[in-house]
Amino acid sequence: MDVEQEELQFLGFFGIIKESVKIIYSWRKIFSQITLALILPLTFIFLAHIEVSDFLFFKILRNEDRLDRTRAGTPKYEKLSDVISSEWIVFWILKVAYFTCLLIFSLLCTSAVVYAVACVYTAKQITFKRVLSVVPKVWKRLMVTFIWNFVIVFCYNVVAAVVLFMWAILIGNNIFGLVILPFLLIIYVMGFVYISVIWHLASVVSVLEDSYGIQAMVKSKALIKGKMGVAVAIFLILNICYFIIQLAFENLVVLGYPLSTPNRILLAIIFFLFLFKLILFGLVIQTVIYFVCKSYHHENIDKSSLSDHLEVYLGEYVPLKSKMSNWSSSKFDSFELLWRSSLCLPEILGVFFVYATVY
Repeated sequence: MDVEQEELQFLGFFGIIKESVKIIYSWRKIFSQITLALILPLTFIFLAHIEVSDFLFFKILRNEDRLDRTRAGTPKYEKLSDVISSEWIVFWILKVAYFTCLLIFSLLCTSAVVYAVACVYTAKQITFKRVLSVVPKVWKRLMVTFIWNFVIVFCYNVVAAVVLFMWAILIGNNIFGLVILPFLLIIYVMGFVYISVIWHLASVVSVLEDSYGIQAMVKSKALIKGKMGVAVAIFLILNICYFIIQLAFENLVVLGYPLSTPNRILLAIIFFLFLFKLILFGLVIQTVIYFVCKSYHHENIDKSSLSDHLEVYLGEYVPLKSKMSNWSSSKFDSFELLWRSSLCLPEILGVFFVYATVY
């Protein structure tokens, strides 16, 4: 990184973006290799799923429309009914396969990019072969963190569903209910963004520190304090870009009937290029945000310790040690106790994630 540890805490929205661009540009060879091996397949899976899923879905709708116009009990009706049932089975099998592949490649991409950025930070020699040898071990830790995040999101959505149900039963039919509904939606979205930001930072913590799973979530919750505004702004901008690409691809490529086939192919290539660059950029940014948060809390990591931590992924795991600037170890211990006690069940049920991400 071009910025010293002590100066990272002063990076704002544009500073983090600029630092991320510098890292990608300065180490474009290794990031190009990671992109070709992992991010390109992820991008292809994402866009191909939109194409195939929409094709199957509209085919099912057409067959259901034909079924509605066919007299019940006739051989044609029975045949159409069997065809629709088979198509729905194929559709949901495709969905399961898609989300499985998406999860696997997302975690692999995150592992590779976070490890690569950390190696850049420590000025450690980095090769694509080394990244590939480390990724499987890091991936396991990320999976545990993801599972915990999924549980938290599930609980959050259950609580949100209960609140929505109570709203519909008690005040949904009067003026007061209509007035309060937008505020409930805003609170829900705020929780969504909050836990999504925590999860993205927890993914980096899972790779670079000895914490993973719920411990990584708790630690990222503490780290993000003071930089939440910047992190949320970046998260929203990136996800708006994801949404625009997805919406444009679906309308101009998948459903772009007025456009000629060559034009649709050209647009598909353009969206493909934009999306894989955005995925890489987002993964680098979340790692830079981690170092910014560490610097903000005066938890400047000893580069030699971080280098040793990255090296031992090839052998036994060794916890990462931090140098605390202007903080005594006793104060750090007390803050660690606060981290572990602050994420109580009511707060877990009051916040929420995506999926995700995102990313």
